Amino acid sequence: MAVTYEQLMALRIAGARVRYTDRETLLYALSVGMGRDPLDAQELPYVFEGRGLKTLPSMAAVLMRIPVLESGLDLAGLLHGGQWLRLHGPLPPAGELLCDSHIAAVHDKGAGRGAIVLMEATARNAADQAPLFTATSILVARGDGGCGGPGGSPPRPHAIPERAPDGTVHLETRPEQALLYRLNGDRNPLHADPGFAGRAGFRAPILHGLCSYGSACRGLLQAVAGYDHRRITGLDVRFTSPVFPGEALELDYWLDGGTVSFRCRLPARGVVALDNGRCTLTG
Repeated sequence: MAVTYEQLMALRIAGARVRYTDRETLLYALSVGMGRDPLDAQELPYVFEGRGLKTLPSMAAVLMRIPVLESGLDLAGLLHGGQWLRLHGPLPPAGELLCDSHIAAVHDKGAGRGAIVLMEATARNAADQAPLFTATSILVARGDGGCGGPGGSPPRPHAIPERAPDGTVHLETRPEQALLYRLNGDRNPLHADPGFAGRAGFRAPILHGLCSYGSACRGLLQAVAGYDHRRITGLDVRFTSPVFPGEALELDYWLDGGTVSFRCRLPARGVVALDNGRCTLTG
């Protein structure tokens, strides 16, 4: 039986415990491209605990817990359309979190047309209950149109300025990067098995969208935050094209006070992989 709007909106998970150590923090940073130059003094604190370990803000994307498997949505028809993140403080390099998650909204396009589902997770530090982040995954549920929910659309994506970018950062990915990133928890064979990827319509396994998201965060840390992880308080993006491991990204960015607009291009193929990006800064 197809899932209904009422079932989706009733789904809530409270107090899911997420424990991680500096091993997970180091792995995440390496898996999104930190430490390619092991002598880079600015990146070393993200990949070596001996320099006062720092945590990439985008790591919230692998610490959050959203109820995809419990939702009843047609998993074969799901696409990750975008990711929003609000940070209430820097992520500790190790610790225990308590995550609450629910479906924040369902925009039903009608039978045969799919639905847009917003799954939201909030996390707090288990030790002192201090809020750490709110993360929202925007899912395109192609097989769940007609679930009975309201129509409409999620908020309009952030508009990129029409002027020339204020700067560009070159971001390389490695051929084996998806195999490394999947160790953060997402072991979908689409990112590792050539046969599975072929049956899904791709010439090779593709990079996780959230790995590209983490790579963009790395580029923004370098370009606009002086490698200070505490300065990034928000990171939103829309996924528009898959990235193949080994491809090079060009991150264009626009500065407007505490808001940085960005997009990531794949110049070799002439397509945009991440669009409508917004990074908010403090300090």
